[in-house]
Amino acid sequence: MSHVMCSLPGKGGTDPDERSWESLSANPHDRLRILRQYRSVAMVGLSPNPLRPSHFVAIYLANRGYDIIPVNPGAEEILGRKCFPALSDVDRPIEIVDIFRSTEYVPEIVEESISVGAKAVWMQFGVIHGPAARRALAAGLAVVIDRCMKVEHARFFGGMSPMGLNSNVVSARSWDPSDGKHGL
Repeated sequence: MSHVMCSLPGKGGTDPDERSWESLSANPHDRLRILRQYRSVAMVGLSPNPLRPSHFVAIYLANRGYDIIPVNPGAEEILGRKCFPALSDVDRPIEIVDIFRSTEYVPEIVEESISVGAKAVWMQFGVIHGPAARRALAAGLAVVIDRCMKVEHARFFGGMSPMGLNSNVVSARSWDPSDGKHGL
């Protein structure tokens, strides 16, 4: 079976070290174990902007019992939680480091993850760095590459059908979050 690879720089293009990233990433069973076993998630690059994917993922995970730790040097507080400028500044144990930064920053984030004793490094959609993944694995961390924690959680715990679609009613009607009704 051939794999389609993105040829954009930093996205698993022509560099032979980058093409082998898929074999480095946790399999579905290991992703499920990570989601079940670890509860504290340092989100590196969490945005205070509610329209950014990282913001939505943080809300989703927090609503499912994860301890979200915002890491963003440009913010003091996100989602009512103290924001830290770097992983090394976090004042409590970190289990998962969820990376919402571009690929060029991944090696530095992985080194920080190792130094703070994280258990897993989770690279979001489009974040692919084979050498950094190898470094994390060599240090004993679990590694997930090019996957979203929210999507994987929903897939494993009932928020999505096996086809990846939301298993609830699909409607083109608007949703008013203030009253909790889906416009049906």
